Amino acid sequence: MTAHDHLSGVAPTGSLADGPVAVLANPAAGRGRYRALLPTVLERLGTAGREVRLLDARTVDEAQAACRTAVHDGAAAVVTVGGDGTVHVALQAVAGTGVAFGPVPAGTGNDFAVETGFPADPLAAVDVITAALATGRTRPVDLARTTSAEGGERWYGAVLAAGFDAIVNERANRMRWPRGPRRYDIAILVELARLRPRRYTLRLDDVEHQLDAVLVAVGNCASYGGGMRICPAADPTDGLLDVVVAGAVGRGTLVRIKPRVYRGTHVEHPQVHSYRARTVELQADGIVAYADGERLAQLPVTVTAVPGALHLLR
Repeated sequence: MTAHDHLSGVAPTGSLADGPVAVLANPAAGRGRYRALLPTVLERLGTAGREVRLLDARTVDEAQAACRTAVHDGAAAVVTVGGDGTVHVALQAVAGTGVAFGPVPAGTGNDFAVETGFPADPLAAVDVITAALATGRTRPVDLARTTSAEGGERWYGAVLAAGFDAIVNERANRMRWPRGPRRYDIAILVELARLRPRRYTLRLDDVEHQLDAVLVAVGNCASYGGGMRICPAADPTDGLLDVVVAGAVGRGTLVRIKPRVYRGTHVEHPQVHSYRARTVELQADGIVAYADGERLAQLPVTVTAVPGALHLLR
């Protein structure tokens, strides 16, 4: 069953408030290939009969502040034009507020948009969002709320990574050279050479598990990284988080398992285990968690599924 199938049975809330539509666009998303679409996106959104305001932001911090200000000032909806990173920024402002949200998938990775039933084509997604704006239709979906050891809270929509993939991200982000995707390729090779299982403490709805693992993912949705179905059974409308753990495997086994992630068949491997919980407490030494591809916090982290935390323009 696809995410679209799940969401098609969710009753519309029909409670879109009055107010403008705030648009957060990332011109660098998708390596800039969709930059020329923005005028068309804004024009089509305008046909819903609401004022459309393009947010002015040049950095992540400015984007975060602009989204929060838009929500505070009475925006009825926030629409992102970008990938999962842009979605992640906007979620911090709209989660739990009742302000509607629509993702236009224009990034390298568009997992949240696709997994919650939006077309992968950006203009087709704009048409879905515009139709929902015109009729006031929204549909509730779950989000995951994280709490760090210091008490900081962040939301995410797709997947939290806290194993090999997070370690690769952390190394790639420290590298000055090369630029672009090759940086991640090199980071993968370096971390494969250094691969070792880590000792994790997982507390799933107050049931503790001590285990050695090389990969841990906590999914609200099924996929991350541009279509890798790491938590293939995750459903963003069931009020639960899916936890997938690859145990103490060597680099050869990990290399063989990884291609199966795109189909979601890696969970059939005897050393891959799946769990489901409303609250996940995750602890391991020396791991920085990433969520929606964005740097989140050093473990320990507590993740909680929050049903209906987001109202999608679908």
